[in-house]
Amino acid sequence: MTDADADAPAETLYEGQWLRLRHRGRWEYAERTHGDGMAVIIIACTPEDRVLFVEQYRIPLGKPTIEMPAGLVGDQGGEDTLEEAARRELVEETGWEPSKVEVLLVGPTSSGMSNERIAFVRATGLVRVGPGGGDETEEIVVHEVPRAEAPAWLVRKQAEGYELDLKLWAGLWMLERNPDGSPLAP
Repeated sequence: MTDADADAPAETLYEGQWLRLRHRGRWEYAERTHGDGMAVIIIACTPEDRVLFVEQYRIPLGKPTIEMPAGLVGDQGGEDTLEEAARRELVEETGWEPSKVEVLLVGPTSSGMSNERIAFVRATGLVRVGPGGGDETEEIVVHEVPRAEAPAWLVRKQAEGYELDLKLWAGLWMLERNPDGSPLAP
């Protein structure tokens, strides 16, 4: 981006319910229309040490994906916190409720295309409270995969034709480590 691009006024090309397409200088980019462009991705294992993954069809890709539970902050019409959004989305998507949620890192997902930022949140002390599967607008399949088998399971799912969110590998890493690389305390 040049100084001329940075100084140019932003123009809205289109605005929908969830996204806004903008033009500034030579750039076109997308913005979330609410929640300050924040989303959470929840890293969680059941008491049996099974990693929680969700499967859902994603229209932009035209394929099913495997992801960690995730969601937008503030999409319920309220101004919830990262922790509240993570707790809500984990229960809604997987049926597991955490006793503790901890925000680990926050950063952009695709800084050249969108203002969206995502927070990695570790959820622990899980208790089953429902079936999961998402809300009435979603068709989410929950997968509980033994932690030791998770990377190989993901590679098999990719070979079957699923798209894999690359943040999965960062999430797996943060099941055992803090963001600075230090191991989790036992």
